Amino acid sequence: MNPGKNRLSLGIELGSTRIKAVTIDGSYQPVSGGTYTWKSDFADGIWTYDLDEVWIGLRRAIAQIDDRGGIAAMGVSAMMHGYLAFDADWNLLVPFRTWQNTVTGPAAEELTALFGFNIPQRWSIAHLYQAMLNGEPHVGGIAHLTTLAGYVHHALTGEHVLGIGDASGMFPIHSGALDYDQSMVEQFDALAARRGYSWKLRDLLPRVLTAGQPAGALTEAGCALLDGLLPPGIPFAPPEGDAGTGMTATNAVAPRTGNVSAGTSIFSMVVLEH
Repeated sequence: MNPGKNRLSLGIELGSTRIKAVTIDGSYQPVSGGTYTWKSDFADGIWTYDLDEVWIGLRRAIAQIDDRGGIAAMGVSAMMHGYLAFDADWNLLVPFRTWQNTVTGPAAEELTALFGFNIPQRWSIAHLYQAMLNGEPHVGGIAHLTTLAGYVHHALTGEHVLGIGDASGMFPIHSGALDYDQSMVEQFDALAARRGYSWKLRDLLPRVLTAGQPAGALTEAGCALLDGLLPPGIPFAPPEGDAGTGMTATNAVAPRTGNVSAGTSIFSMVVLEH
């Protein structure tokens, strides 16, 4: 999203150790930045972050940005995967379960066999199915399921959407349809129905968007969450995951390119020809 030669774009990143805010100009050169340091907590056997600290960190990071009035576009990225489950009024049902947790082994194994497609333990759908296998009472009340970037984006814009890269860490994506794999969605809905759940998976998951598609704008409610540091109406790019933003930052997006991230976890992203 290029806002024009003399305007700024604001990128927000919620990483595992820092919340960062950076502006770039129309030539894609960094202009200003701010950071806030945070960390996960191990509570009741689960690695989690306090969502109240999301807003403390965002306000402090954005407050360090120069020329906030010149921001013409913005977007959010964050740690991928994990489990953020909300009711119909967007009340958090259980503490955020991050990508760090390895408590979904039975669910990941069963879904991998069902779909014929590898489902890692950290994926959102593995967390959801494990909660179903555990008989956790909150599952019946879920109305919205998203990632950390999707949660922040919704709070700021009112849009329950996700960029396709981040969405691919929630549920398998069909590369032709550029959307969740419908046959696998139907298989999962059948699992849920057999366990007595009335919701449909697509009603829970964020709508999938690709790069460049409009993803809403900063609302008055979003401005209030940021203590009025930014004006309403700023358009947003689709929220994305840290793997996709890392690929973009290193220009490793074309077939036969790739990059390696050596952060809190070490992983490689390789772009194939198909």
